[in-house]
Amino acid sequence: MSDVRSGCGPAARFGQADDMAHEDLLAIARSVAEEAGALAARLRAEGVEVAATKSSPIDIVTAADRATEDLIRERLAALRPGDGFLGEESAATGGTTGLTWIVDPIDGTVNYLYDLPNWSVSIAVVEGEPEPATWTALAGAVHAPALGELYTAARGGGAHLNGRPLRVRDAVPLDRALVATGFHYTQDIRANQARVAQPLLARVRDLRRAGGAALDLASIAAGRLDAYFEQGLNPWDQAAGALLVREAGGVVRGIDEGAPTSRMVLAGQAEVVAALRAVLIELGA
Repeated sequence: MSDVRSGCGPAARFGQADDMAHEDLLAIARSVAEEAGALAARLRAEGVEVAATKSSPIDIVTAADRATEDLIRERLAALRPGDGFLGEESAATGGTTGLTWIVDPIDGTVNYLYDLPNWSVSIAVVEGEPEPATWTALAGAVHAPALGELYTAARGGGAHLNGRPLRVRDAVPLDRALVATGFHYTQDIRANQARVAQPLLARVRDLRRAGGAALDLASIAAGRLDAYFEQGLNPWDQAAGALLVREAGGVVRGIDEGAPTSRMVLAGQAEVVAALRAVLIELGA
């Protein structure tokens, strides 16, 4: 196995999509996600307050978000000093290896604030530019401490939940599909999402809105949902979760059938995603 403490020598192996190298990266993602999840859970138990707002008054960040990202950045800098870093709460930094760690320290911050269990730490490492349309995700972990769940995936190595292999659900007609979504923090985008959601309800089994993109995507991989769509996702919202879906046999794409973008992310079994995409286009999503 390669020396995971070095950001130099192994880089060429990663570029060749070496399976063992992916497992090395996964070991880092998993251990750092577990440590960060433990910190976030402890801070949650001690009490949480809003530290600031971002895109709108309801788009919040807590001191725990920042502390958790600081921990993740510190650990990754020590283990992989040559890699880049892109996190939700701090400035991006470039690297020399062609790899970038994409981090959401607490995905589902409003759930976290209200002590609802659907929040997670999401960590992925990608090759190429840190942009979902062009990167190649190599490994990722989504850790949900309040649920006791650790989702992991390595490129070519499948997706797992607490060590158990995952597989997306088999195809069903759209009217029997359980579909998850989320709502943007910007009010004009949210208004359009609500406009689409109302008629969509009549076309699917039901809609779910749990409040965290990483866990919604993980739930697709685990076969707990048939399909998922959301507008306005950032790279850190989807990096680890999208890899989970793909490694569990599903697809992740945009509304134009190309790569997922901030315009739209759709995920699930391929036939169900195709049917959902057609309806979303019809409804003007």
